Amino acid sequence: MLRILVLGSAAGGGFPQWNCGCPNCRRAREGDPAAVARTQSTLAVTADNENWFLLNASPDLRQQITQSPPLHPARGSRHSPIAGVVLTNADVDHIAGLLTLRERQPLTVYATRRVHDVLADNIVFNVLNAECVERRSFDLSDEIELSLPDGQPAGISVQLFPVPGKVALYLEKSGAGPSFGTVAEDAVGAKITSRSDGRSFFYVPGCAAMPADLADRLRGAELVFFDGTTWTDDEMRTTGVGVKTGRRMGHMCMSGSDGAIAAFAGLDVRRKIFVHINNTNPALLSDSPERAEAEAAGWEIAEDGMDIAL
Repeated sequence: MLRILVLGSAAGGGFPQWNCGCPNCRRAREGDPAAVARTQSTLAVTADNENWFLLNASPDLRQQITQSPPLHPARGSRHSPIAGVVLTNADVDHIAGLLTLRERQPLTVYATRRVHDVLADNIVFNVLNAECVERRSFDLSDEIELSLPDGQPAGISVQLFPVPGKVALYLEKSGAGPSFGTVAEDAVGAKITSRSDGRSFFYVPGCAAMPADLADRLRGAELVFFDGTTWTDDEMRTTGVGVKTGRRMGHMCMSGSDGAIAAFAGLDVRRKIFVHINNTNPALLSDSPERAEAEAAGWEIAEDGMDIAL
């Protein structure tokens, strides 16, 4: 059996975002119960309720650990149940939390070679002392069994696969055309499987489109956490907080004929949960017509603290 904790469900900047005065963020700051605050996107998964693996590491990770008793030290003067971290890209909102894990705590960081190269090129990540923090690389589509710090199998396997997306903003190359220098390993999804019973779920926090091969991969899945950054592609513009479209940022929107809700309509996924939700997205509000539309289509909107047994 797998157990999944949603540590953070918002996109970069969290909800409310520190410098955002959009209607959503104002309602969250006012304590409106329909506008529940959220930290930045991270999940945690375990197969034994003792050893946990993070799926991405947001800048809010210290707060998320504090708010999640299963991740608290359980024995001795220094201990953590966190055995490793699986990274799906090199976005700041998915790697900055690694710096929180710098206290010489044994763990393993799993990622594509591309993402590991980004970490290696930035010397600040050397605070993750190589004597106790191992860095292991994935080849896309290979299935790797996660390990505990002592080398024992964790009972969880992970497969990373490419999805349409974009290189992290700070890595964009000028003059590289519409791809901005993006390669396949810059945006990946993850399939997480229990070794004991074969049950699995998908985690895809960033995705710009739903090509046929990705639809076939997700078809019939028991559980999918999927990119829910914006409700409409031009949301940043219409709310007056930015100029980029969702796709320019590497994300497909929830709504519309080319959005995620429509793309999943015929895939027979049993449970669908939107994560990585931007502060401008009206579906964050439990009393909005957009939330009602998403729920009517069989979707859940993730909240921090969700605890799911699979």
